[in-house]
Amino acid sequence: MQSRLRSGPGPGPRPRPAVRPQPRTIKLADPRKRLRFVTVVLSLVFSVFAGRLVQLQLIDSDALAADANTNRYQVIPLTAERGSITSSDGVALATTVDAYDITADPQMFTPQSTGVPDAPEQAAALLAPILGVSKEQLAADLHTPKTRYKRLATQQTPDAKNQISDLKSALDKKAGSKACAAQKAQLKLPADKGGRTRVDNECANPLAGVFNRETQRRVYPSDGLAANLVGFVNAEGVGAGGLEQQYQAQLAGKDGRSSYAQAGGRLVPTAGGSMDAAVPGTDLRLTVNRDIQWAAQRAITDQVSNAGAEKGYVVVQDVKTGQVLAMATSPGFNPNDLASAKSGQLGNAAVQDAYEPGSTAKLMTMAAVLDTGKATWDTHVTVPNTLQRADRVFHDDVDHETWYLTLAGVLAKSSNIGTIEAAEQLGPTQAEANQVLGGYLQKFGIGRPSGLDFPGETKGILAKPEDWKGSQQYTIPFGQGLSVNALQATSVFSTIANGGVRVAPSVVQGTTSPDGKYTPAPPGAESRVVSEQTAKTLTEMLESVVTDEQGTGGKAAVPGYRVAGKTGTANRVDPKTGRYSGYTASFIGFAPADQPRVTVSCVIQDPVNGHFGGQLCGPVFKQVMEFSLKTLQVPPSGSEAPNLPVDWKP
Repeated sequence: MQSRLRSGPGPGPRPRPAVRPQPRTIKLADPRKRLRFVTVVLSLVFSVFAGRLVQLQLIDSDALAADANTNRYQVIPLTAERGSITSSDGVALATTVDAYDITADPQMFTPQSTGVPDAPEQAAALLAPILGVSKEQLAADLHTPKTRYKRLATQQTPDAKNQISDLKSALDKKAGSKACAAQKAQLKLPADKGGRTRVDNECANPLAGVFNRETQRRVYPSDGLAANLVGFVNAEGVGAGGLEQQYQAQLAGKDGRSSYAQAGGRLVPTAGGSMDAAVPGTDLRLTVNRDIQWAAQRAITDQVSNAGAEKGYVVVQDVKTGQVLAMATSPGFNPNDLASAKSGQLGNAAVQDAYEPGSTAKLMTMAAVLDTGKATWDTHVTVPNTLQRADRVFHDDVDHETWYLTLAGVLAKSSNIGTIEAAEQLGPTQAEANQVLGGYLQKFGIGRPSGLDFPGETKGILAKPEDWKGSQQYTIPFGQGLSVNALQATSVFSTIANGGVRVAPSVVQGTTSPDGKYTPAPPGAESRVVSEQTAKTLTEMLESVVTDEQGTGGKAAVPGYRVAGKTGTANRVDPKTGRYSGYTASFIGFAPADQPRVTVSCVIQDPVNGHFGGQLCGPVFKQVMEFSLKTLQVPPSGSEAPNLPVDWKP
């Protein structure tokens, strides 16, 4: 067999086919581990969200709500209506009328809120002429953006409130006009952080953040009638004098508060709110008779002017109840116009002035002498022209030969010397006599509070009897060396008129609570000072002062009525220097003497035209007493005065 071999190139051995690489096997991770990892991650994320949610909704919810409400809700106080003060017949002496506090939200005056840099100044320029507050003060109040409430002016009239409302509406209308809309579109001003479009000066309403809050204003319908007693309130509506101050807590009531949602200075009716209603104050009904008060003020004002005096006061008191029917001071003031009043006129001098009463105090000395049985009305008293006691020589008001007087005559002629001699009979020694007299003075209420608790009331000055030294122990019996206020002095005579029983004075007849319930004031405390017989004898002795031709009180006589009273003319202590300067003239009495009903006192300080109490205060007493008796419809006296003899012949 022949082999067929060929030389040269030719097909070589057939190549071995390439080995195909084997595919790689991918091993998957454990799905359970991945699931656990994702679960952990998601759990952490949800935990963060859940924790934040818990923080927002539970932990920080109150704070966040408060922050939201700070911007959304505005809280304003609600002023309680102040209680009224009326006379005894219910006519208002002090009452409350509608008024408005002008308030603002300072945050609404910032450049961010208004789009203008000087919104406070623009608003201040518009408000100043209406509110009567300076532009500088208003602008300063509006430049306080950390507060949402600022009171710009208080107790404005409805007219002022309406002027601001009309002006604000006009500016709102202008800001919404087509011209302002076109101008805003043309300017394309950017929005502020709150999303509100900024506007220029011409289109902004600078009063958008100004509001009014309904409140009250205190007014006094009778102007100055009983003003020194009633008092007044300050600019904040708080009692600052008289009964307004004394009864501030009862009159003021309890303020409330209201909150409301607002946006852009407008109320959002559907956004809710809250209100804590104010509780009105209590009404006071005084014992003051409005007509008698008017008569007393007119009489004392005229006489102070005629006498060229510094001041004067009249007190009218019901002798049975102790109620004050009138308390008038001149010069007075108008509480509706405090700016025109002088500081010295704002008080109530009838209870705040301490003065030496002079001869009207002799009534207490005579009461002690009669009540202790040391003398009777007809005891004979020899009165020389002068009397040496301690380091002083005493005189009467006029030089005279030796007088031979009854004890009634000593009182009628107002003899200082005769009164000293009578007082010396109260004890075997002067020190013991001083103790007896001092005890009676205290029982009459001298040196003690009257019971009114009136602001600034003086209790007077009365030293302890053991401290009466030198001539003082002889001047006190005739009314020098001790001090009283006019109400205390009036109460002394009312005590005698009331049969020797002192009734503490009062000026409040009753109160009416906010629910309309009227509660009468409790009656004044009573205390017996002298016996009924002593009071009766003293009344007859006081009648001689008015009816006897030698008496000093003839000008105080009231036709048809028996009058018991006493004049007083005392050296006056000047409160500025502490020295005697000028005089205190007075007259105090009651009527009808046979059935006493009313006590009237008149005091005039430092008169220039005359100085005797009978001359200056006698006519005032007559005028006020006559008017009071007719007003109260007191019938005339049914008998004649006893006309006790005032002298005797040795």
